[in-house]
Amino acid sequence: MLIPNAGRRCALAAFLLCAATVTPSIASAQGSAARGGAAPRLMRAGDVDTVPLRDLGARIAYGRDSLQFGELRLPAGASNDHRAPIAIIIHGGCWFSPYASVRNSAPLADALAQSGVATWNVEYRRYDNPGGGWPGTFRDVADAADYLRPLATRYPIDTTRIVIAGHSAGGHLALWLASRHALDRTSPLFGGTPLSVRGVVSIGGIADLREFYARERTTCGNPAVESLLGGTPDSVPARLREASPIERLPLGVPTVHLAGERDFIAPVAVRDAYVTAASARGDNARVITVVGDGHFEAMTPYKAAGRAVIDAIRGLLDLPPSTP
Repeated sequence: MLIPNAGRRCALAAFLLCAATVTPSIASAQGSAARGGAAPRLMRAGDVDTVPLRDLGARIAYGRDSLQFGELRLPAGASNDHRAPIAIIIHGGCWFSPYASVRNSAPLADALAQSGVATWNVEYRRYDNPGGGWPGTFRDVADAADYLRPLATRYPIDTTRIVIAGHSAGGHLALWLASRHALDRTSPLFGGTPLSVRGVVSIGGIADLREFYARERTTCGNPAVESLLGGTPDSVPARLREASPIERLPLGVPTVHLAGERDFIAPVAVRDAYVTAASARGDNARVITVVGDGHFEAMTPYKAAGRAVIDAIRGLLDLPPSTP
C-alpha cells in the first residue's frame, strides 16, 4: 500500500505546539529539486527526542537492572469496567545504547495513549550494556512483555488485546517477540509464558538479520548484527535461526511493515521480500509505504508516516482510524 504524504491538519496540534502540517509531498520535493532546490531534510533520531510529550508515563521496573523498566501510559477513561487495549512499544537504535532510548519511542507511545490505546514503552539492555546482547537483549524484551500480567492486576489494561510495535532494531525485536512461543525449550532465549498478541507493526524494522548484516556498516555504522548475536550470521547459524524473524516464519499473527519511501534502513524491496516469504508460509503480512517520509518520520505523530503507524496499530486492535 502506498500512502501519499499530503499536507494536512495535525490532530494533535496543541500537543505538538501548533505543528499544523506534515512533511511536503514527494511531488513538492521533486518540484523543488527541479527548480534547483534540495528535497526536504529527513528527520533524525535527535529530532524525535525533542517532540513534546503530554504524558511522561509511569516508570515501572520489570527487572532488577537499571535498564529493565518501561513507561506505562493509560488513555483517558480507562477503568476496570473499560479496560484499554495496549501496545508494547520497542525503540530502535541498532541494538546499541548511544543511538536511542525510550525517549525516542515516547512520542509514539504518548500519541497512542491520547488516541485511546494504552502503551508499555519498554527499555532494555543493548549489546554494549552489561548483560545485553545474546541472550540478554532478547530476554529483556520478553520479560517486559510478560510483565503485562502483573501490570493488569494494578492498572486497567486488557491483556486479551495486545499489539507489538517496534522501530528499526526494535522492529526486529517486535517480530521476534511474536515468534518466541515457538522457540525450542533448549534455546537460551526460551523462558516465560508469552501472551497472545493481535499482531505486529514493524516500523522501518529489520526483519532479516542476514540481509541486514551486509548493510550494517552503511546504515548503523557499527558491527550491529554480529554484536547482537555474538558472531557473524555464518559463524552462529543456530543463533540466527532463533533470532532472525524471517528464519522464524510463520509467526502466526498478522504483521504490518510500514516505513517512509525514503527510509534506507528498511527499503521497500527488503520489506517486500519479507512479506513474500511470510505470505508463502501462510502469514497475513503487508507493506505500507508513505511517500516522501524517511526512517524517523514514522516515529513522529504529526508526520504522515507517524499517523499511519498509529492507524495500523489501531487497525490490528479492530479500532477505527484516528485520522481523517
